[in-house]
Amino acid sequence: MRKNELRKTLAGGGTVLNGWLSLANSYSAEIMAHQGFDSVTIDLQHGAVDYPAAVGMLQAISTTAAVPMVRVPWNEPILTAKLLDAGAYGVICPMINSKAQAEALVNVCRYPPRGARSFGPNRAVLYGGADYWQHADEEILLFAMVETREALANLEEIVSVDGLDGVYVGPSDLSLSMGKTPTLDPQDGEVVSAIKKICASTRKNGKFAGVHTDSAKTAIRRFGDGYQLCTILNDARLLANAAAAAVREARGEMPQAAAKTY
Repeated sequence: MRKNELRKTLAGGGTVLNGWLSLANSYSAEIMAHQGFDSVTIDLQHGAVDYPAAVGMLQAISTTAAVPMVRVPWNEPILTAKLLDAGAYGVICPMINSKAQAEALVNVCRYPPRGARSFGPNRAVLYGGADYWQHADEEILLFAMVETREALANLEEIVSVDGLDGVYVGPSDLSLSMGKTPTLDPQDGEVVSAIKKICASTRKNGKFAGVHTDSAKTAIRRFGDGYQLCTILNDARLLANAAAAAVREARGEMPQAAAKTY
């Protein structure tokens, strides 16, 4: 089976940059995957992406060295299993608030006897190799999103779950859950403390810690806090930011039209 280079890097204590796709387009997915990200995640929760589009995007990412991952819409078995069969090498699942929910995620994503994943790795065999099913449980990465007060209270139990590889923090939802303004770069002391606590507990339990950020500057700070995987915005926001910056620069340099005289 094709090795999951992301797992290898994380297990070795390294840091990785993760791209994020919210646009349902294989061409834009391919462009993002060619920019040097270690992994690229297709967002089926908040992105404008459905299953057929995700399959094409997984194919596009696979033309590069970036590891293809998905964020599923919810902790449910059907779509999650289909995305694994389509070749996703990592799953990020939102709103995991308890040990039981984390165990349910593992059950869906791991083959028997470890879990209850049904056999049918259609495109996964093309991407991963003919022996995919024999090694998938050791290569596929599973991240539970910790992004609520409830999850924070149950953090130690969540990270104790066998078969779960790590935790991924959604700072906006975490902030909202704590009664604060949603943001990818929280400044509120309580939220900042929670983000640091999640990382420390996750790493202490031998699992990987990931987090969403709003910029390279914030990502570097999170790496300094101990996070190993950081996402910098998403494709739509990066596109909008670059376009807006180009427009501002051009308008700042353009000669102003002469005032009309009558």
